[in-house]
Amino acid sequence: MKILVTGASGFIGSFIVEEALRRGFDTWAAVRGSSSKAYLQDERINFIELNLSSKAQLVEQLRGQAFDYVVHAAGVTKCLDKQDFFRINTEGTKNLVDALVEVGMPLKRLVFVSSLSIFGAIREQQPYQEIKETDTPQPNTAYGRSKLAAEQYLEQMASRVPYIIVRPTGVYGPREKDYFIMAKSIKQHSDFAVGYKRQDITFVYVKDVVQAIFLALDKGENGRKYFLSDGKVYQSETFSNLIHQELGCPWWIRIKAPIWVLRVVTFFGEYIGRLTGKVTALNNDKYNILRQRNWRCDIQPAISELGYKPEYDLERGVKETIKWYQDNKWL
Repeated sequence: MKILVTGASGFIGSFIVEEALRRGFDTWAAVRGSSSKAYLQDERINFIELNLSSKAQLVEQLRGQAFDYVVHAAGVTKCLDKQDFFRINTEGTKNLVDALVEVGMPLKRLVFVSSLSIFGAIREQQPYQEIKETDTPQPNTAYGRSKLAAEQYLEQMASRVPYIIVRPTGVYGPREKDYFIMAKSIKQHSDFAVGYKRQDITFVYVKDVVQAIFLALDKGENGRKYFLSDGKVYQSETFSNLIHQELGCPWWIRIKAPIWVLRVVTFFGEYIGRLTGKVTALNNDKYNILRQRNWRCDIQPAISELGYKPEYDLERGVKETIKWYQDNKWL
């Protein structure tokens, strides 16, 4: 079977490529000319350059190919300009889908990697309840809105494209750069927590996301959407406590501040980012993400329909992640 992975040079995409190779797929990694191939060194990988910003170019680049499966993992999670979320996450998805249809790609299935963030801050009254697929999305970030718009386009194309959507919660693991900031801060003896109201957080290890993607390719029902987490709920400080433990418990200062302090920090973070032209993790989208109190989600459909069984709880996943950061001299 021949599989195409978009966003192959990225965090999740590179793990998808590795698993496809492990399973014996004829694996094609879609990259840009400027993409790093640091995690795409296996000589069995076939590379194809795709310009997701142009349907016309995609048609030419895909013509003559015959992919059985496509995993669309390309996208951005932070941008200087909010319109870039829609240009890349939404329009890029539309262009890919339209091009696949135009060239008559004989697809058995396309899996789109979306996000729990499309739902925004819902079910925020305590006791918190799991977000369910029947809930109405109310995205409170440009990122979430761009992913939702991409999902809605796939729904419009349901009669022409056999798609499945996965919606992971916070994905972490080796090679991930945003959660790494927290690990680096803790190693430098500081941790920062915001808000005094209870916060229920969910996580999913990157290898469990990949497991679910391949289960969806094999067993999923066209048009279905699956939440992904490790099946557990954590408190806001659990992640940093586990990182602290894996780093050998260095002395640290944990600063807990009210939400308005986060608002100030992210406001200036975004302003400085615009001045310098450098994307920062501390931006207006991040403010809305960090102030959200309920990240519970219902993964039972993935379990019952796909046979999804998360193999990593947070403790195991953090242990493996910190070891990778250390082995690769990130920490």
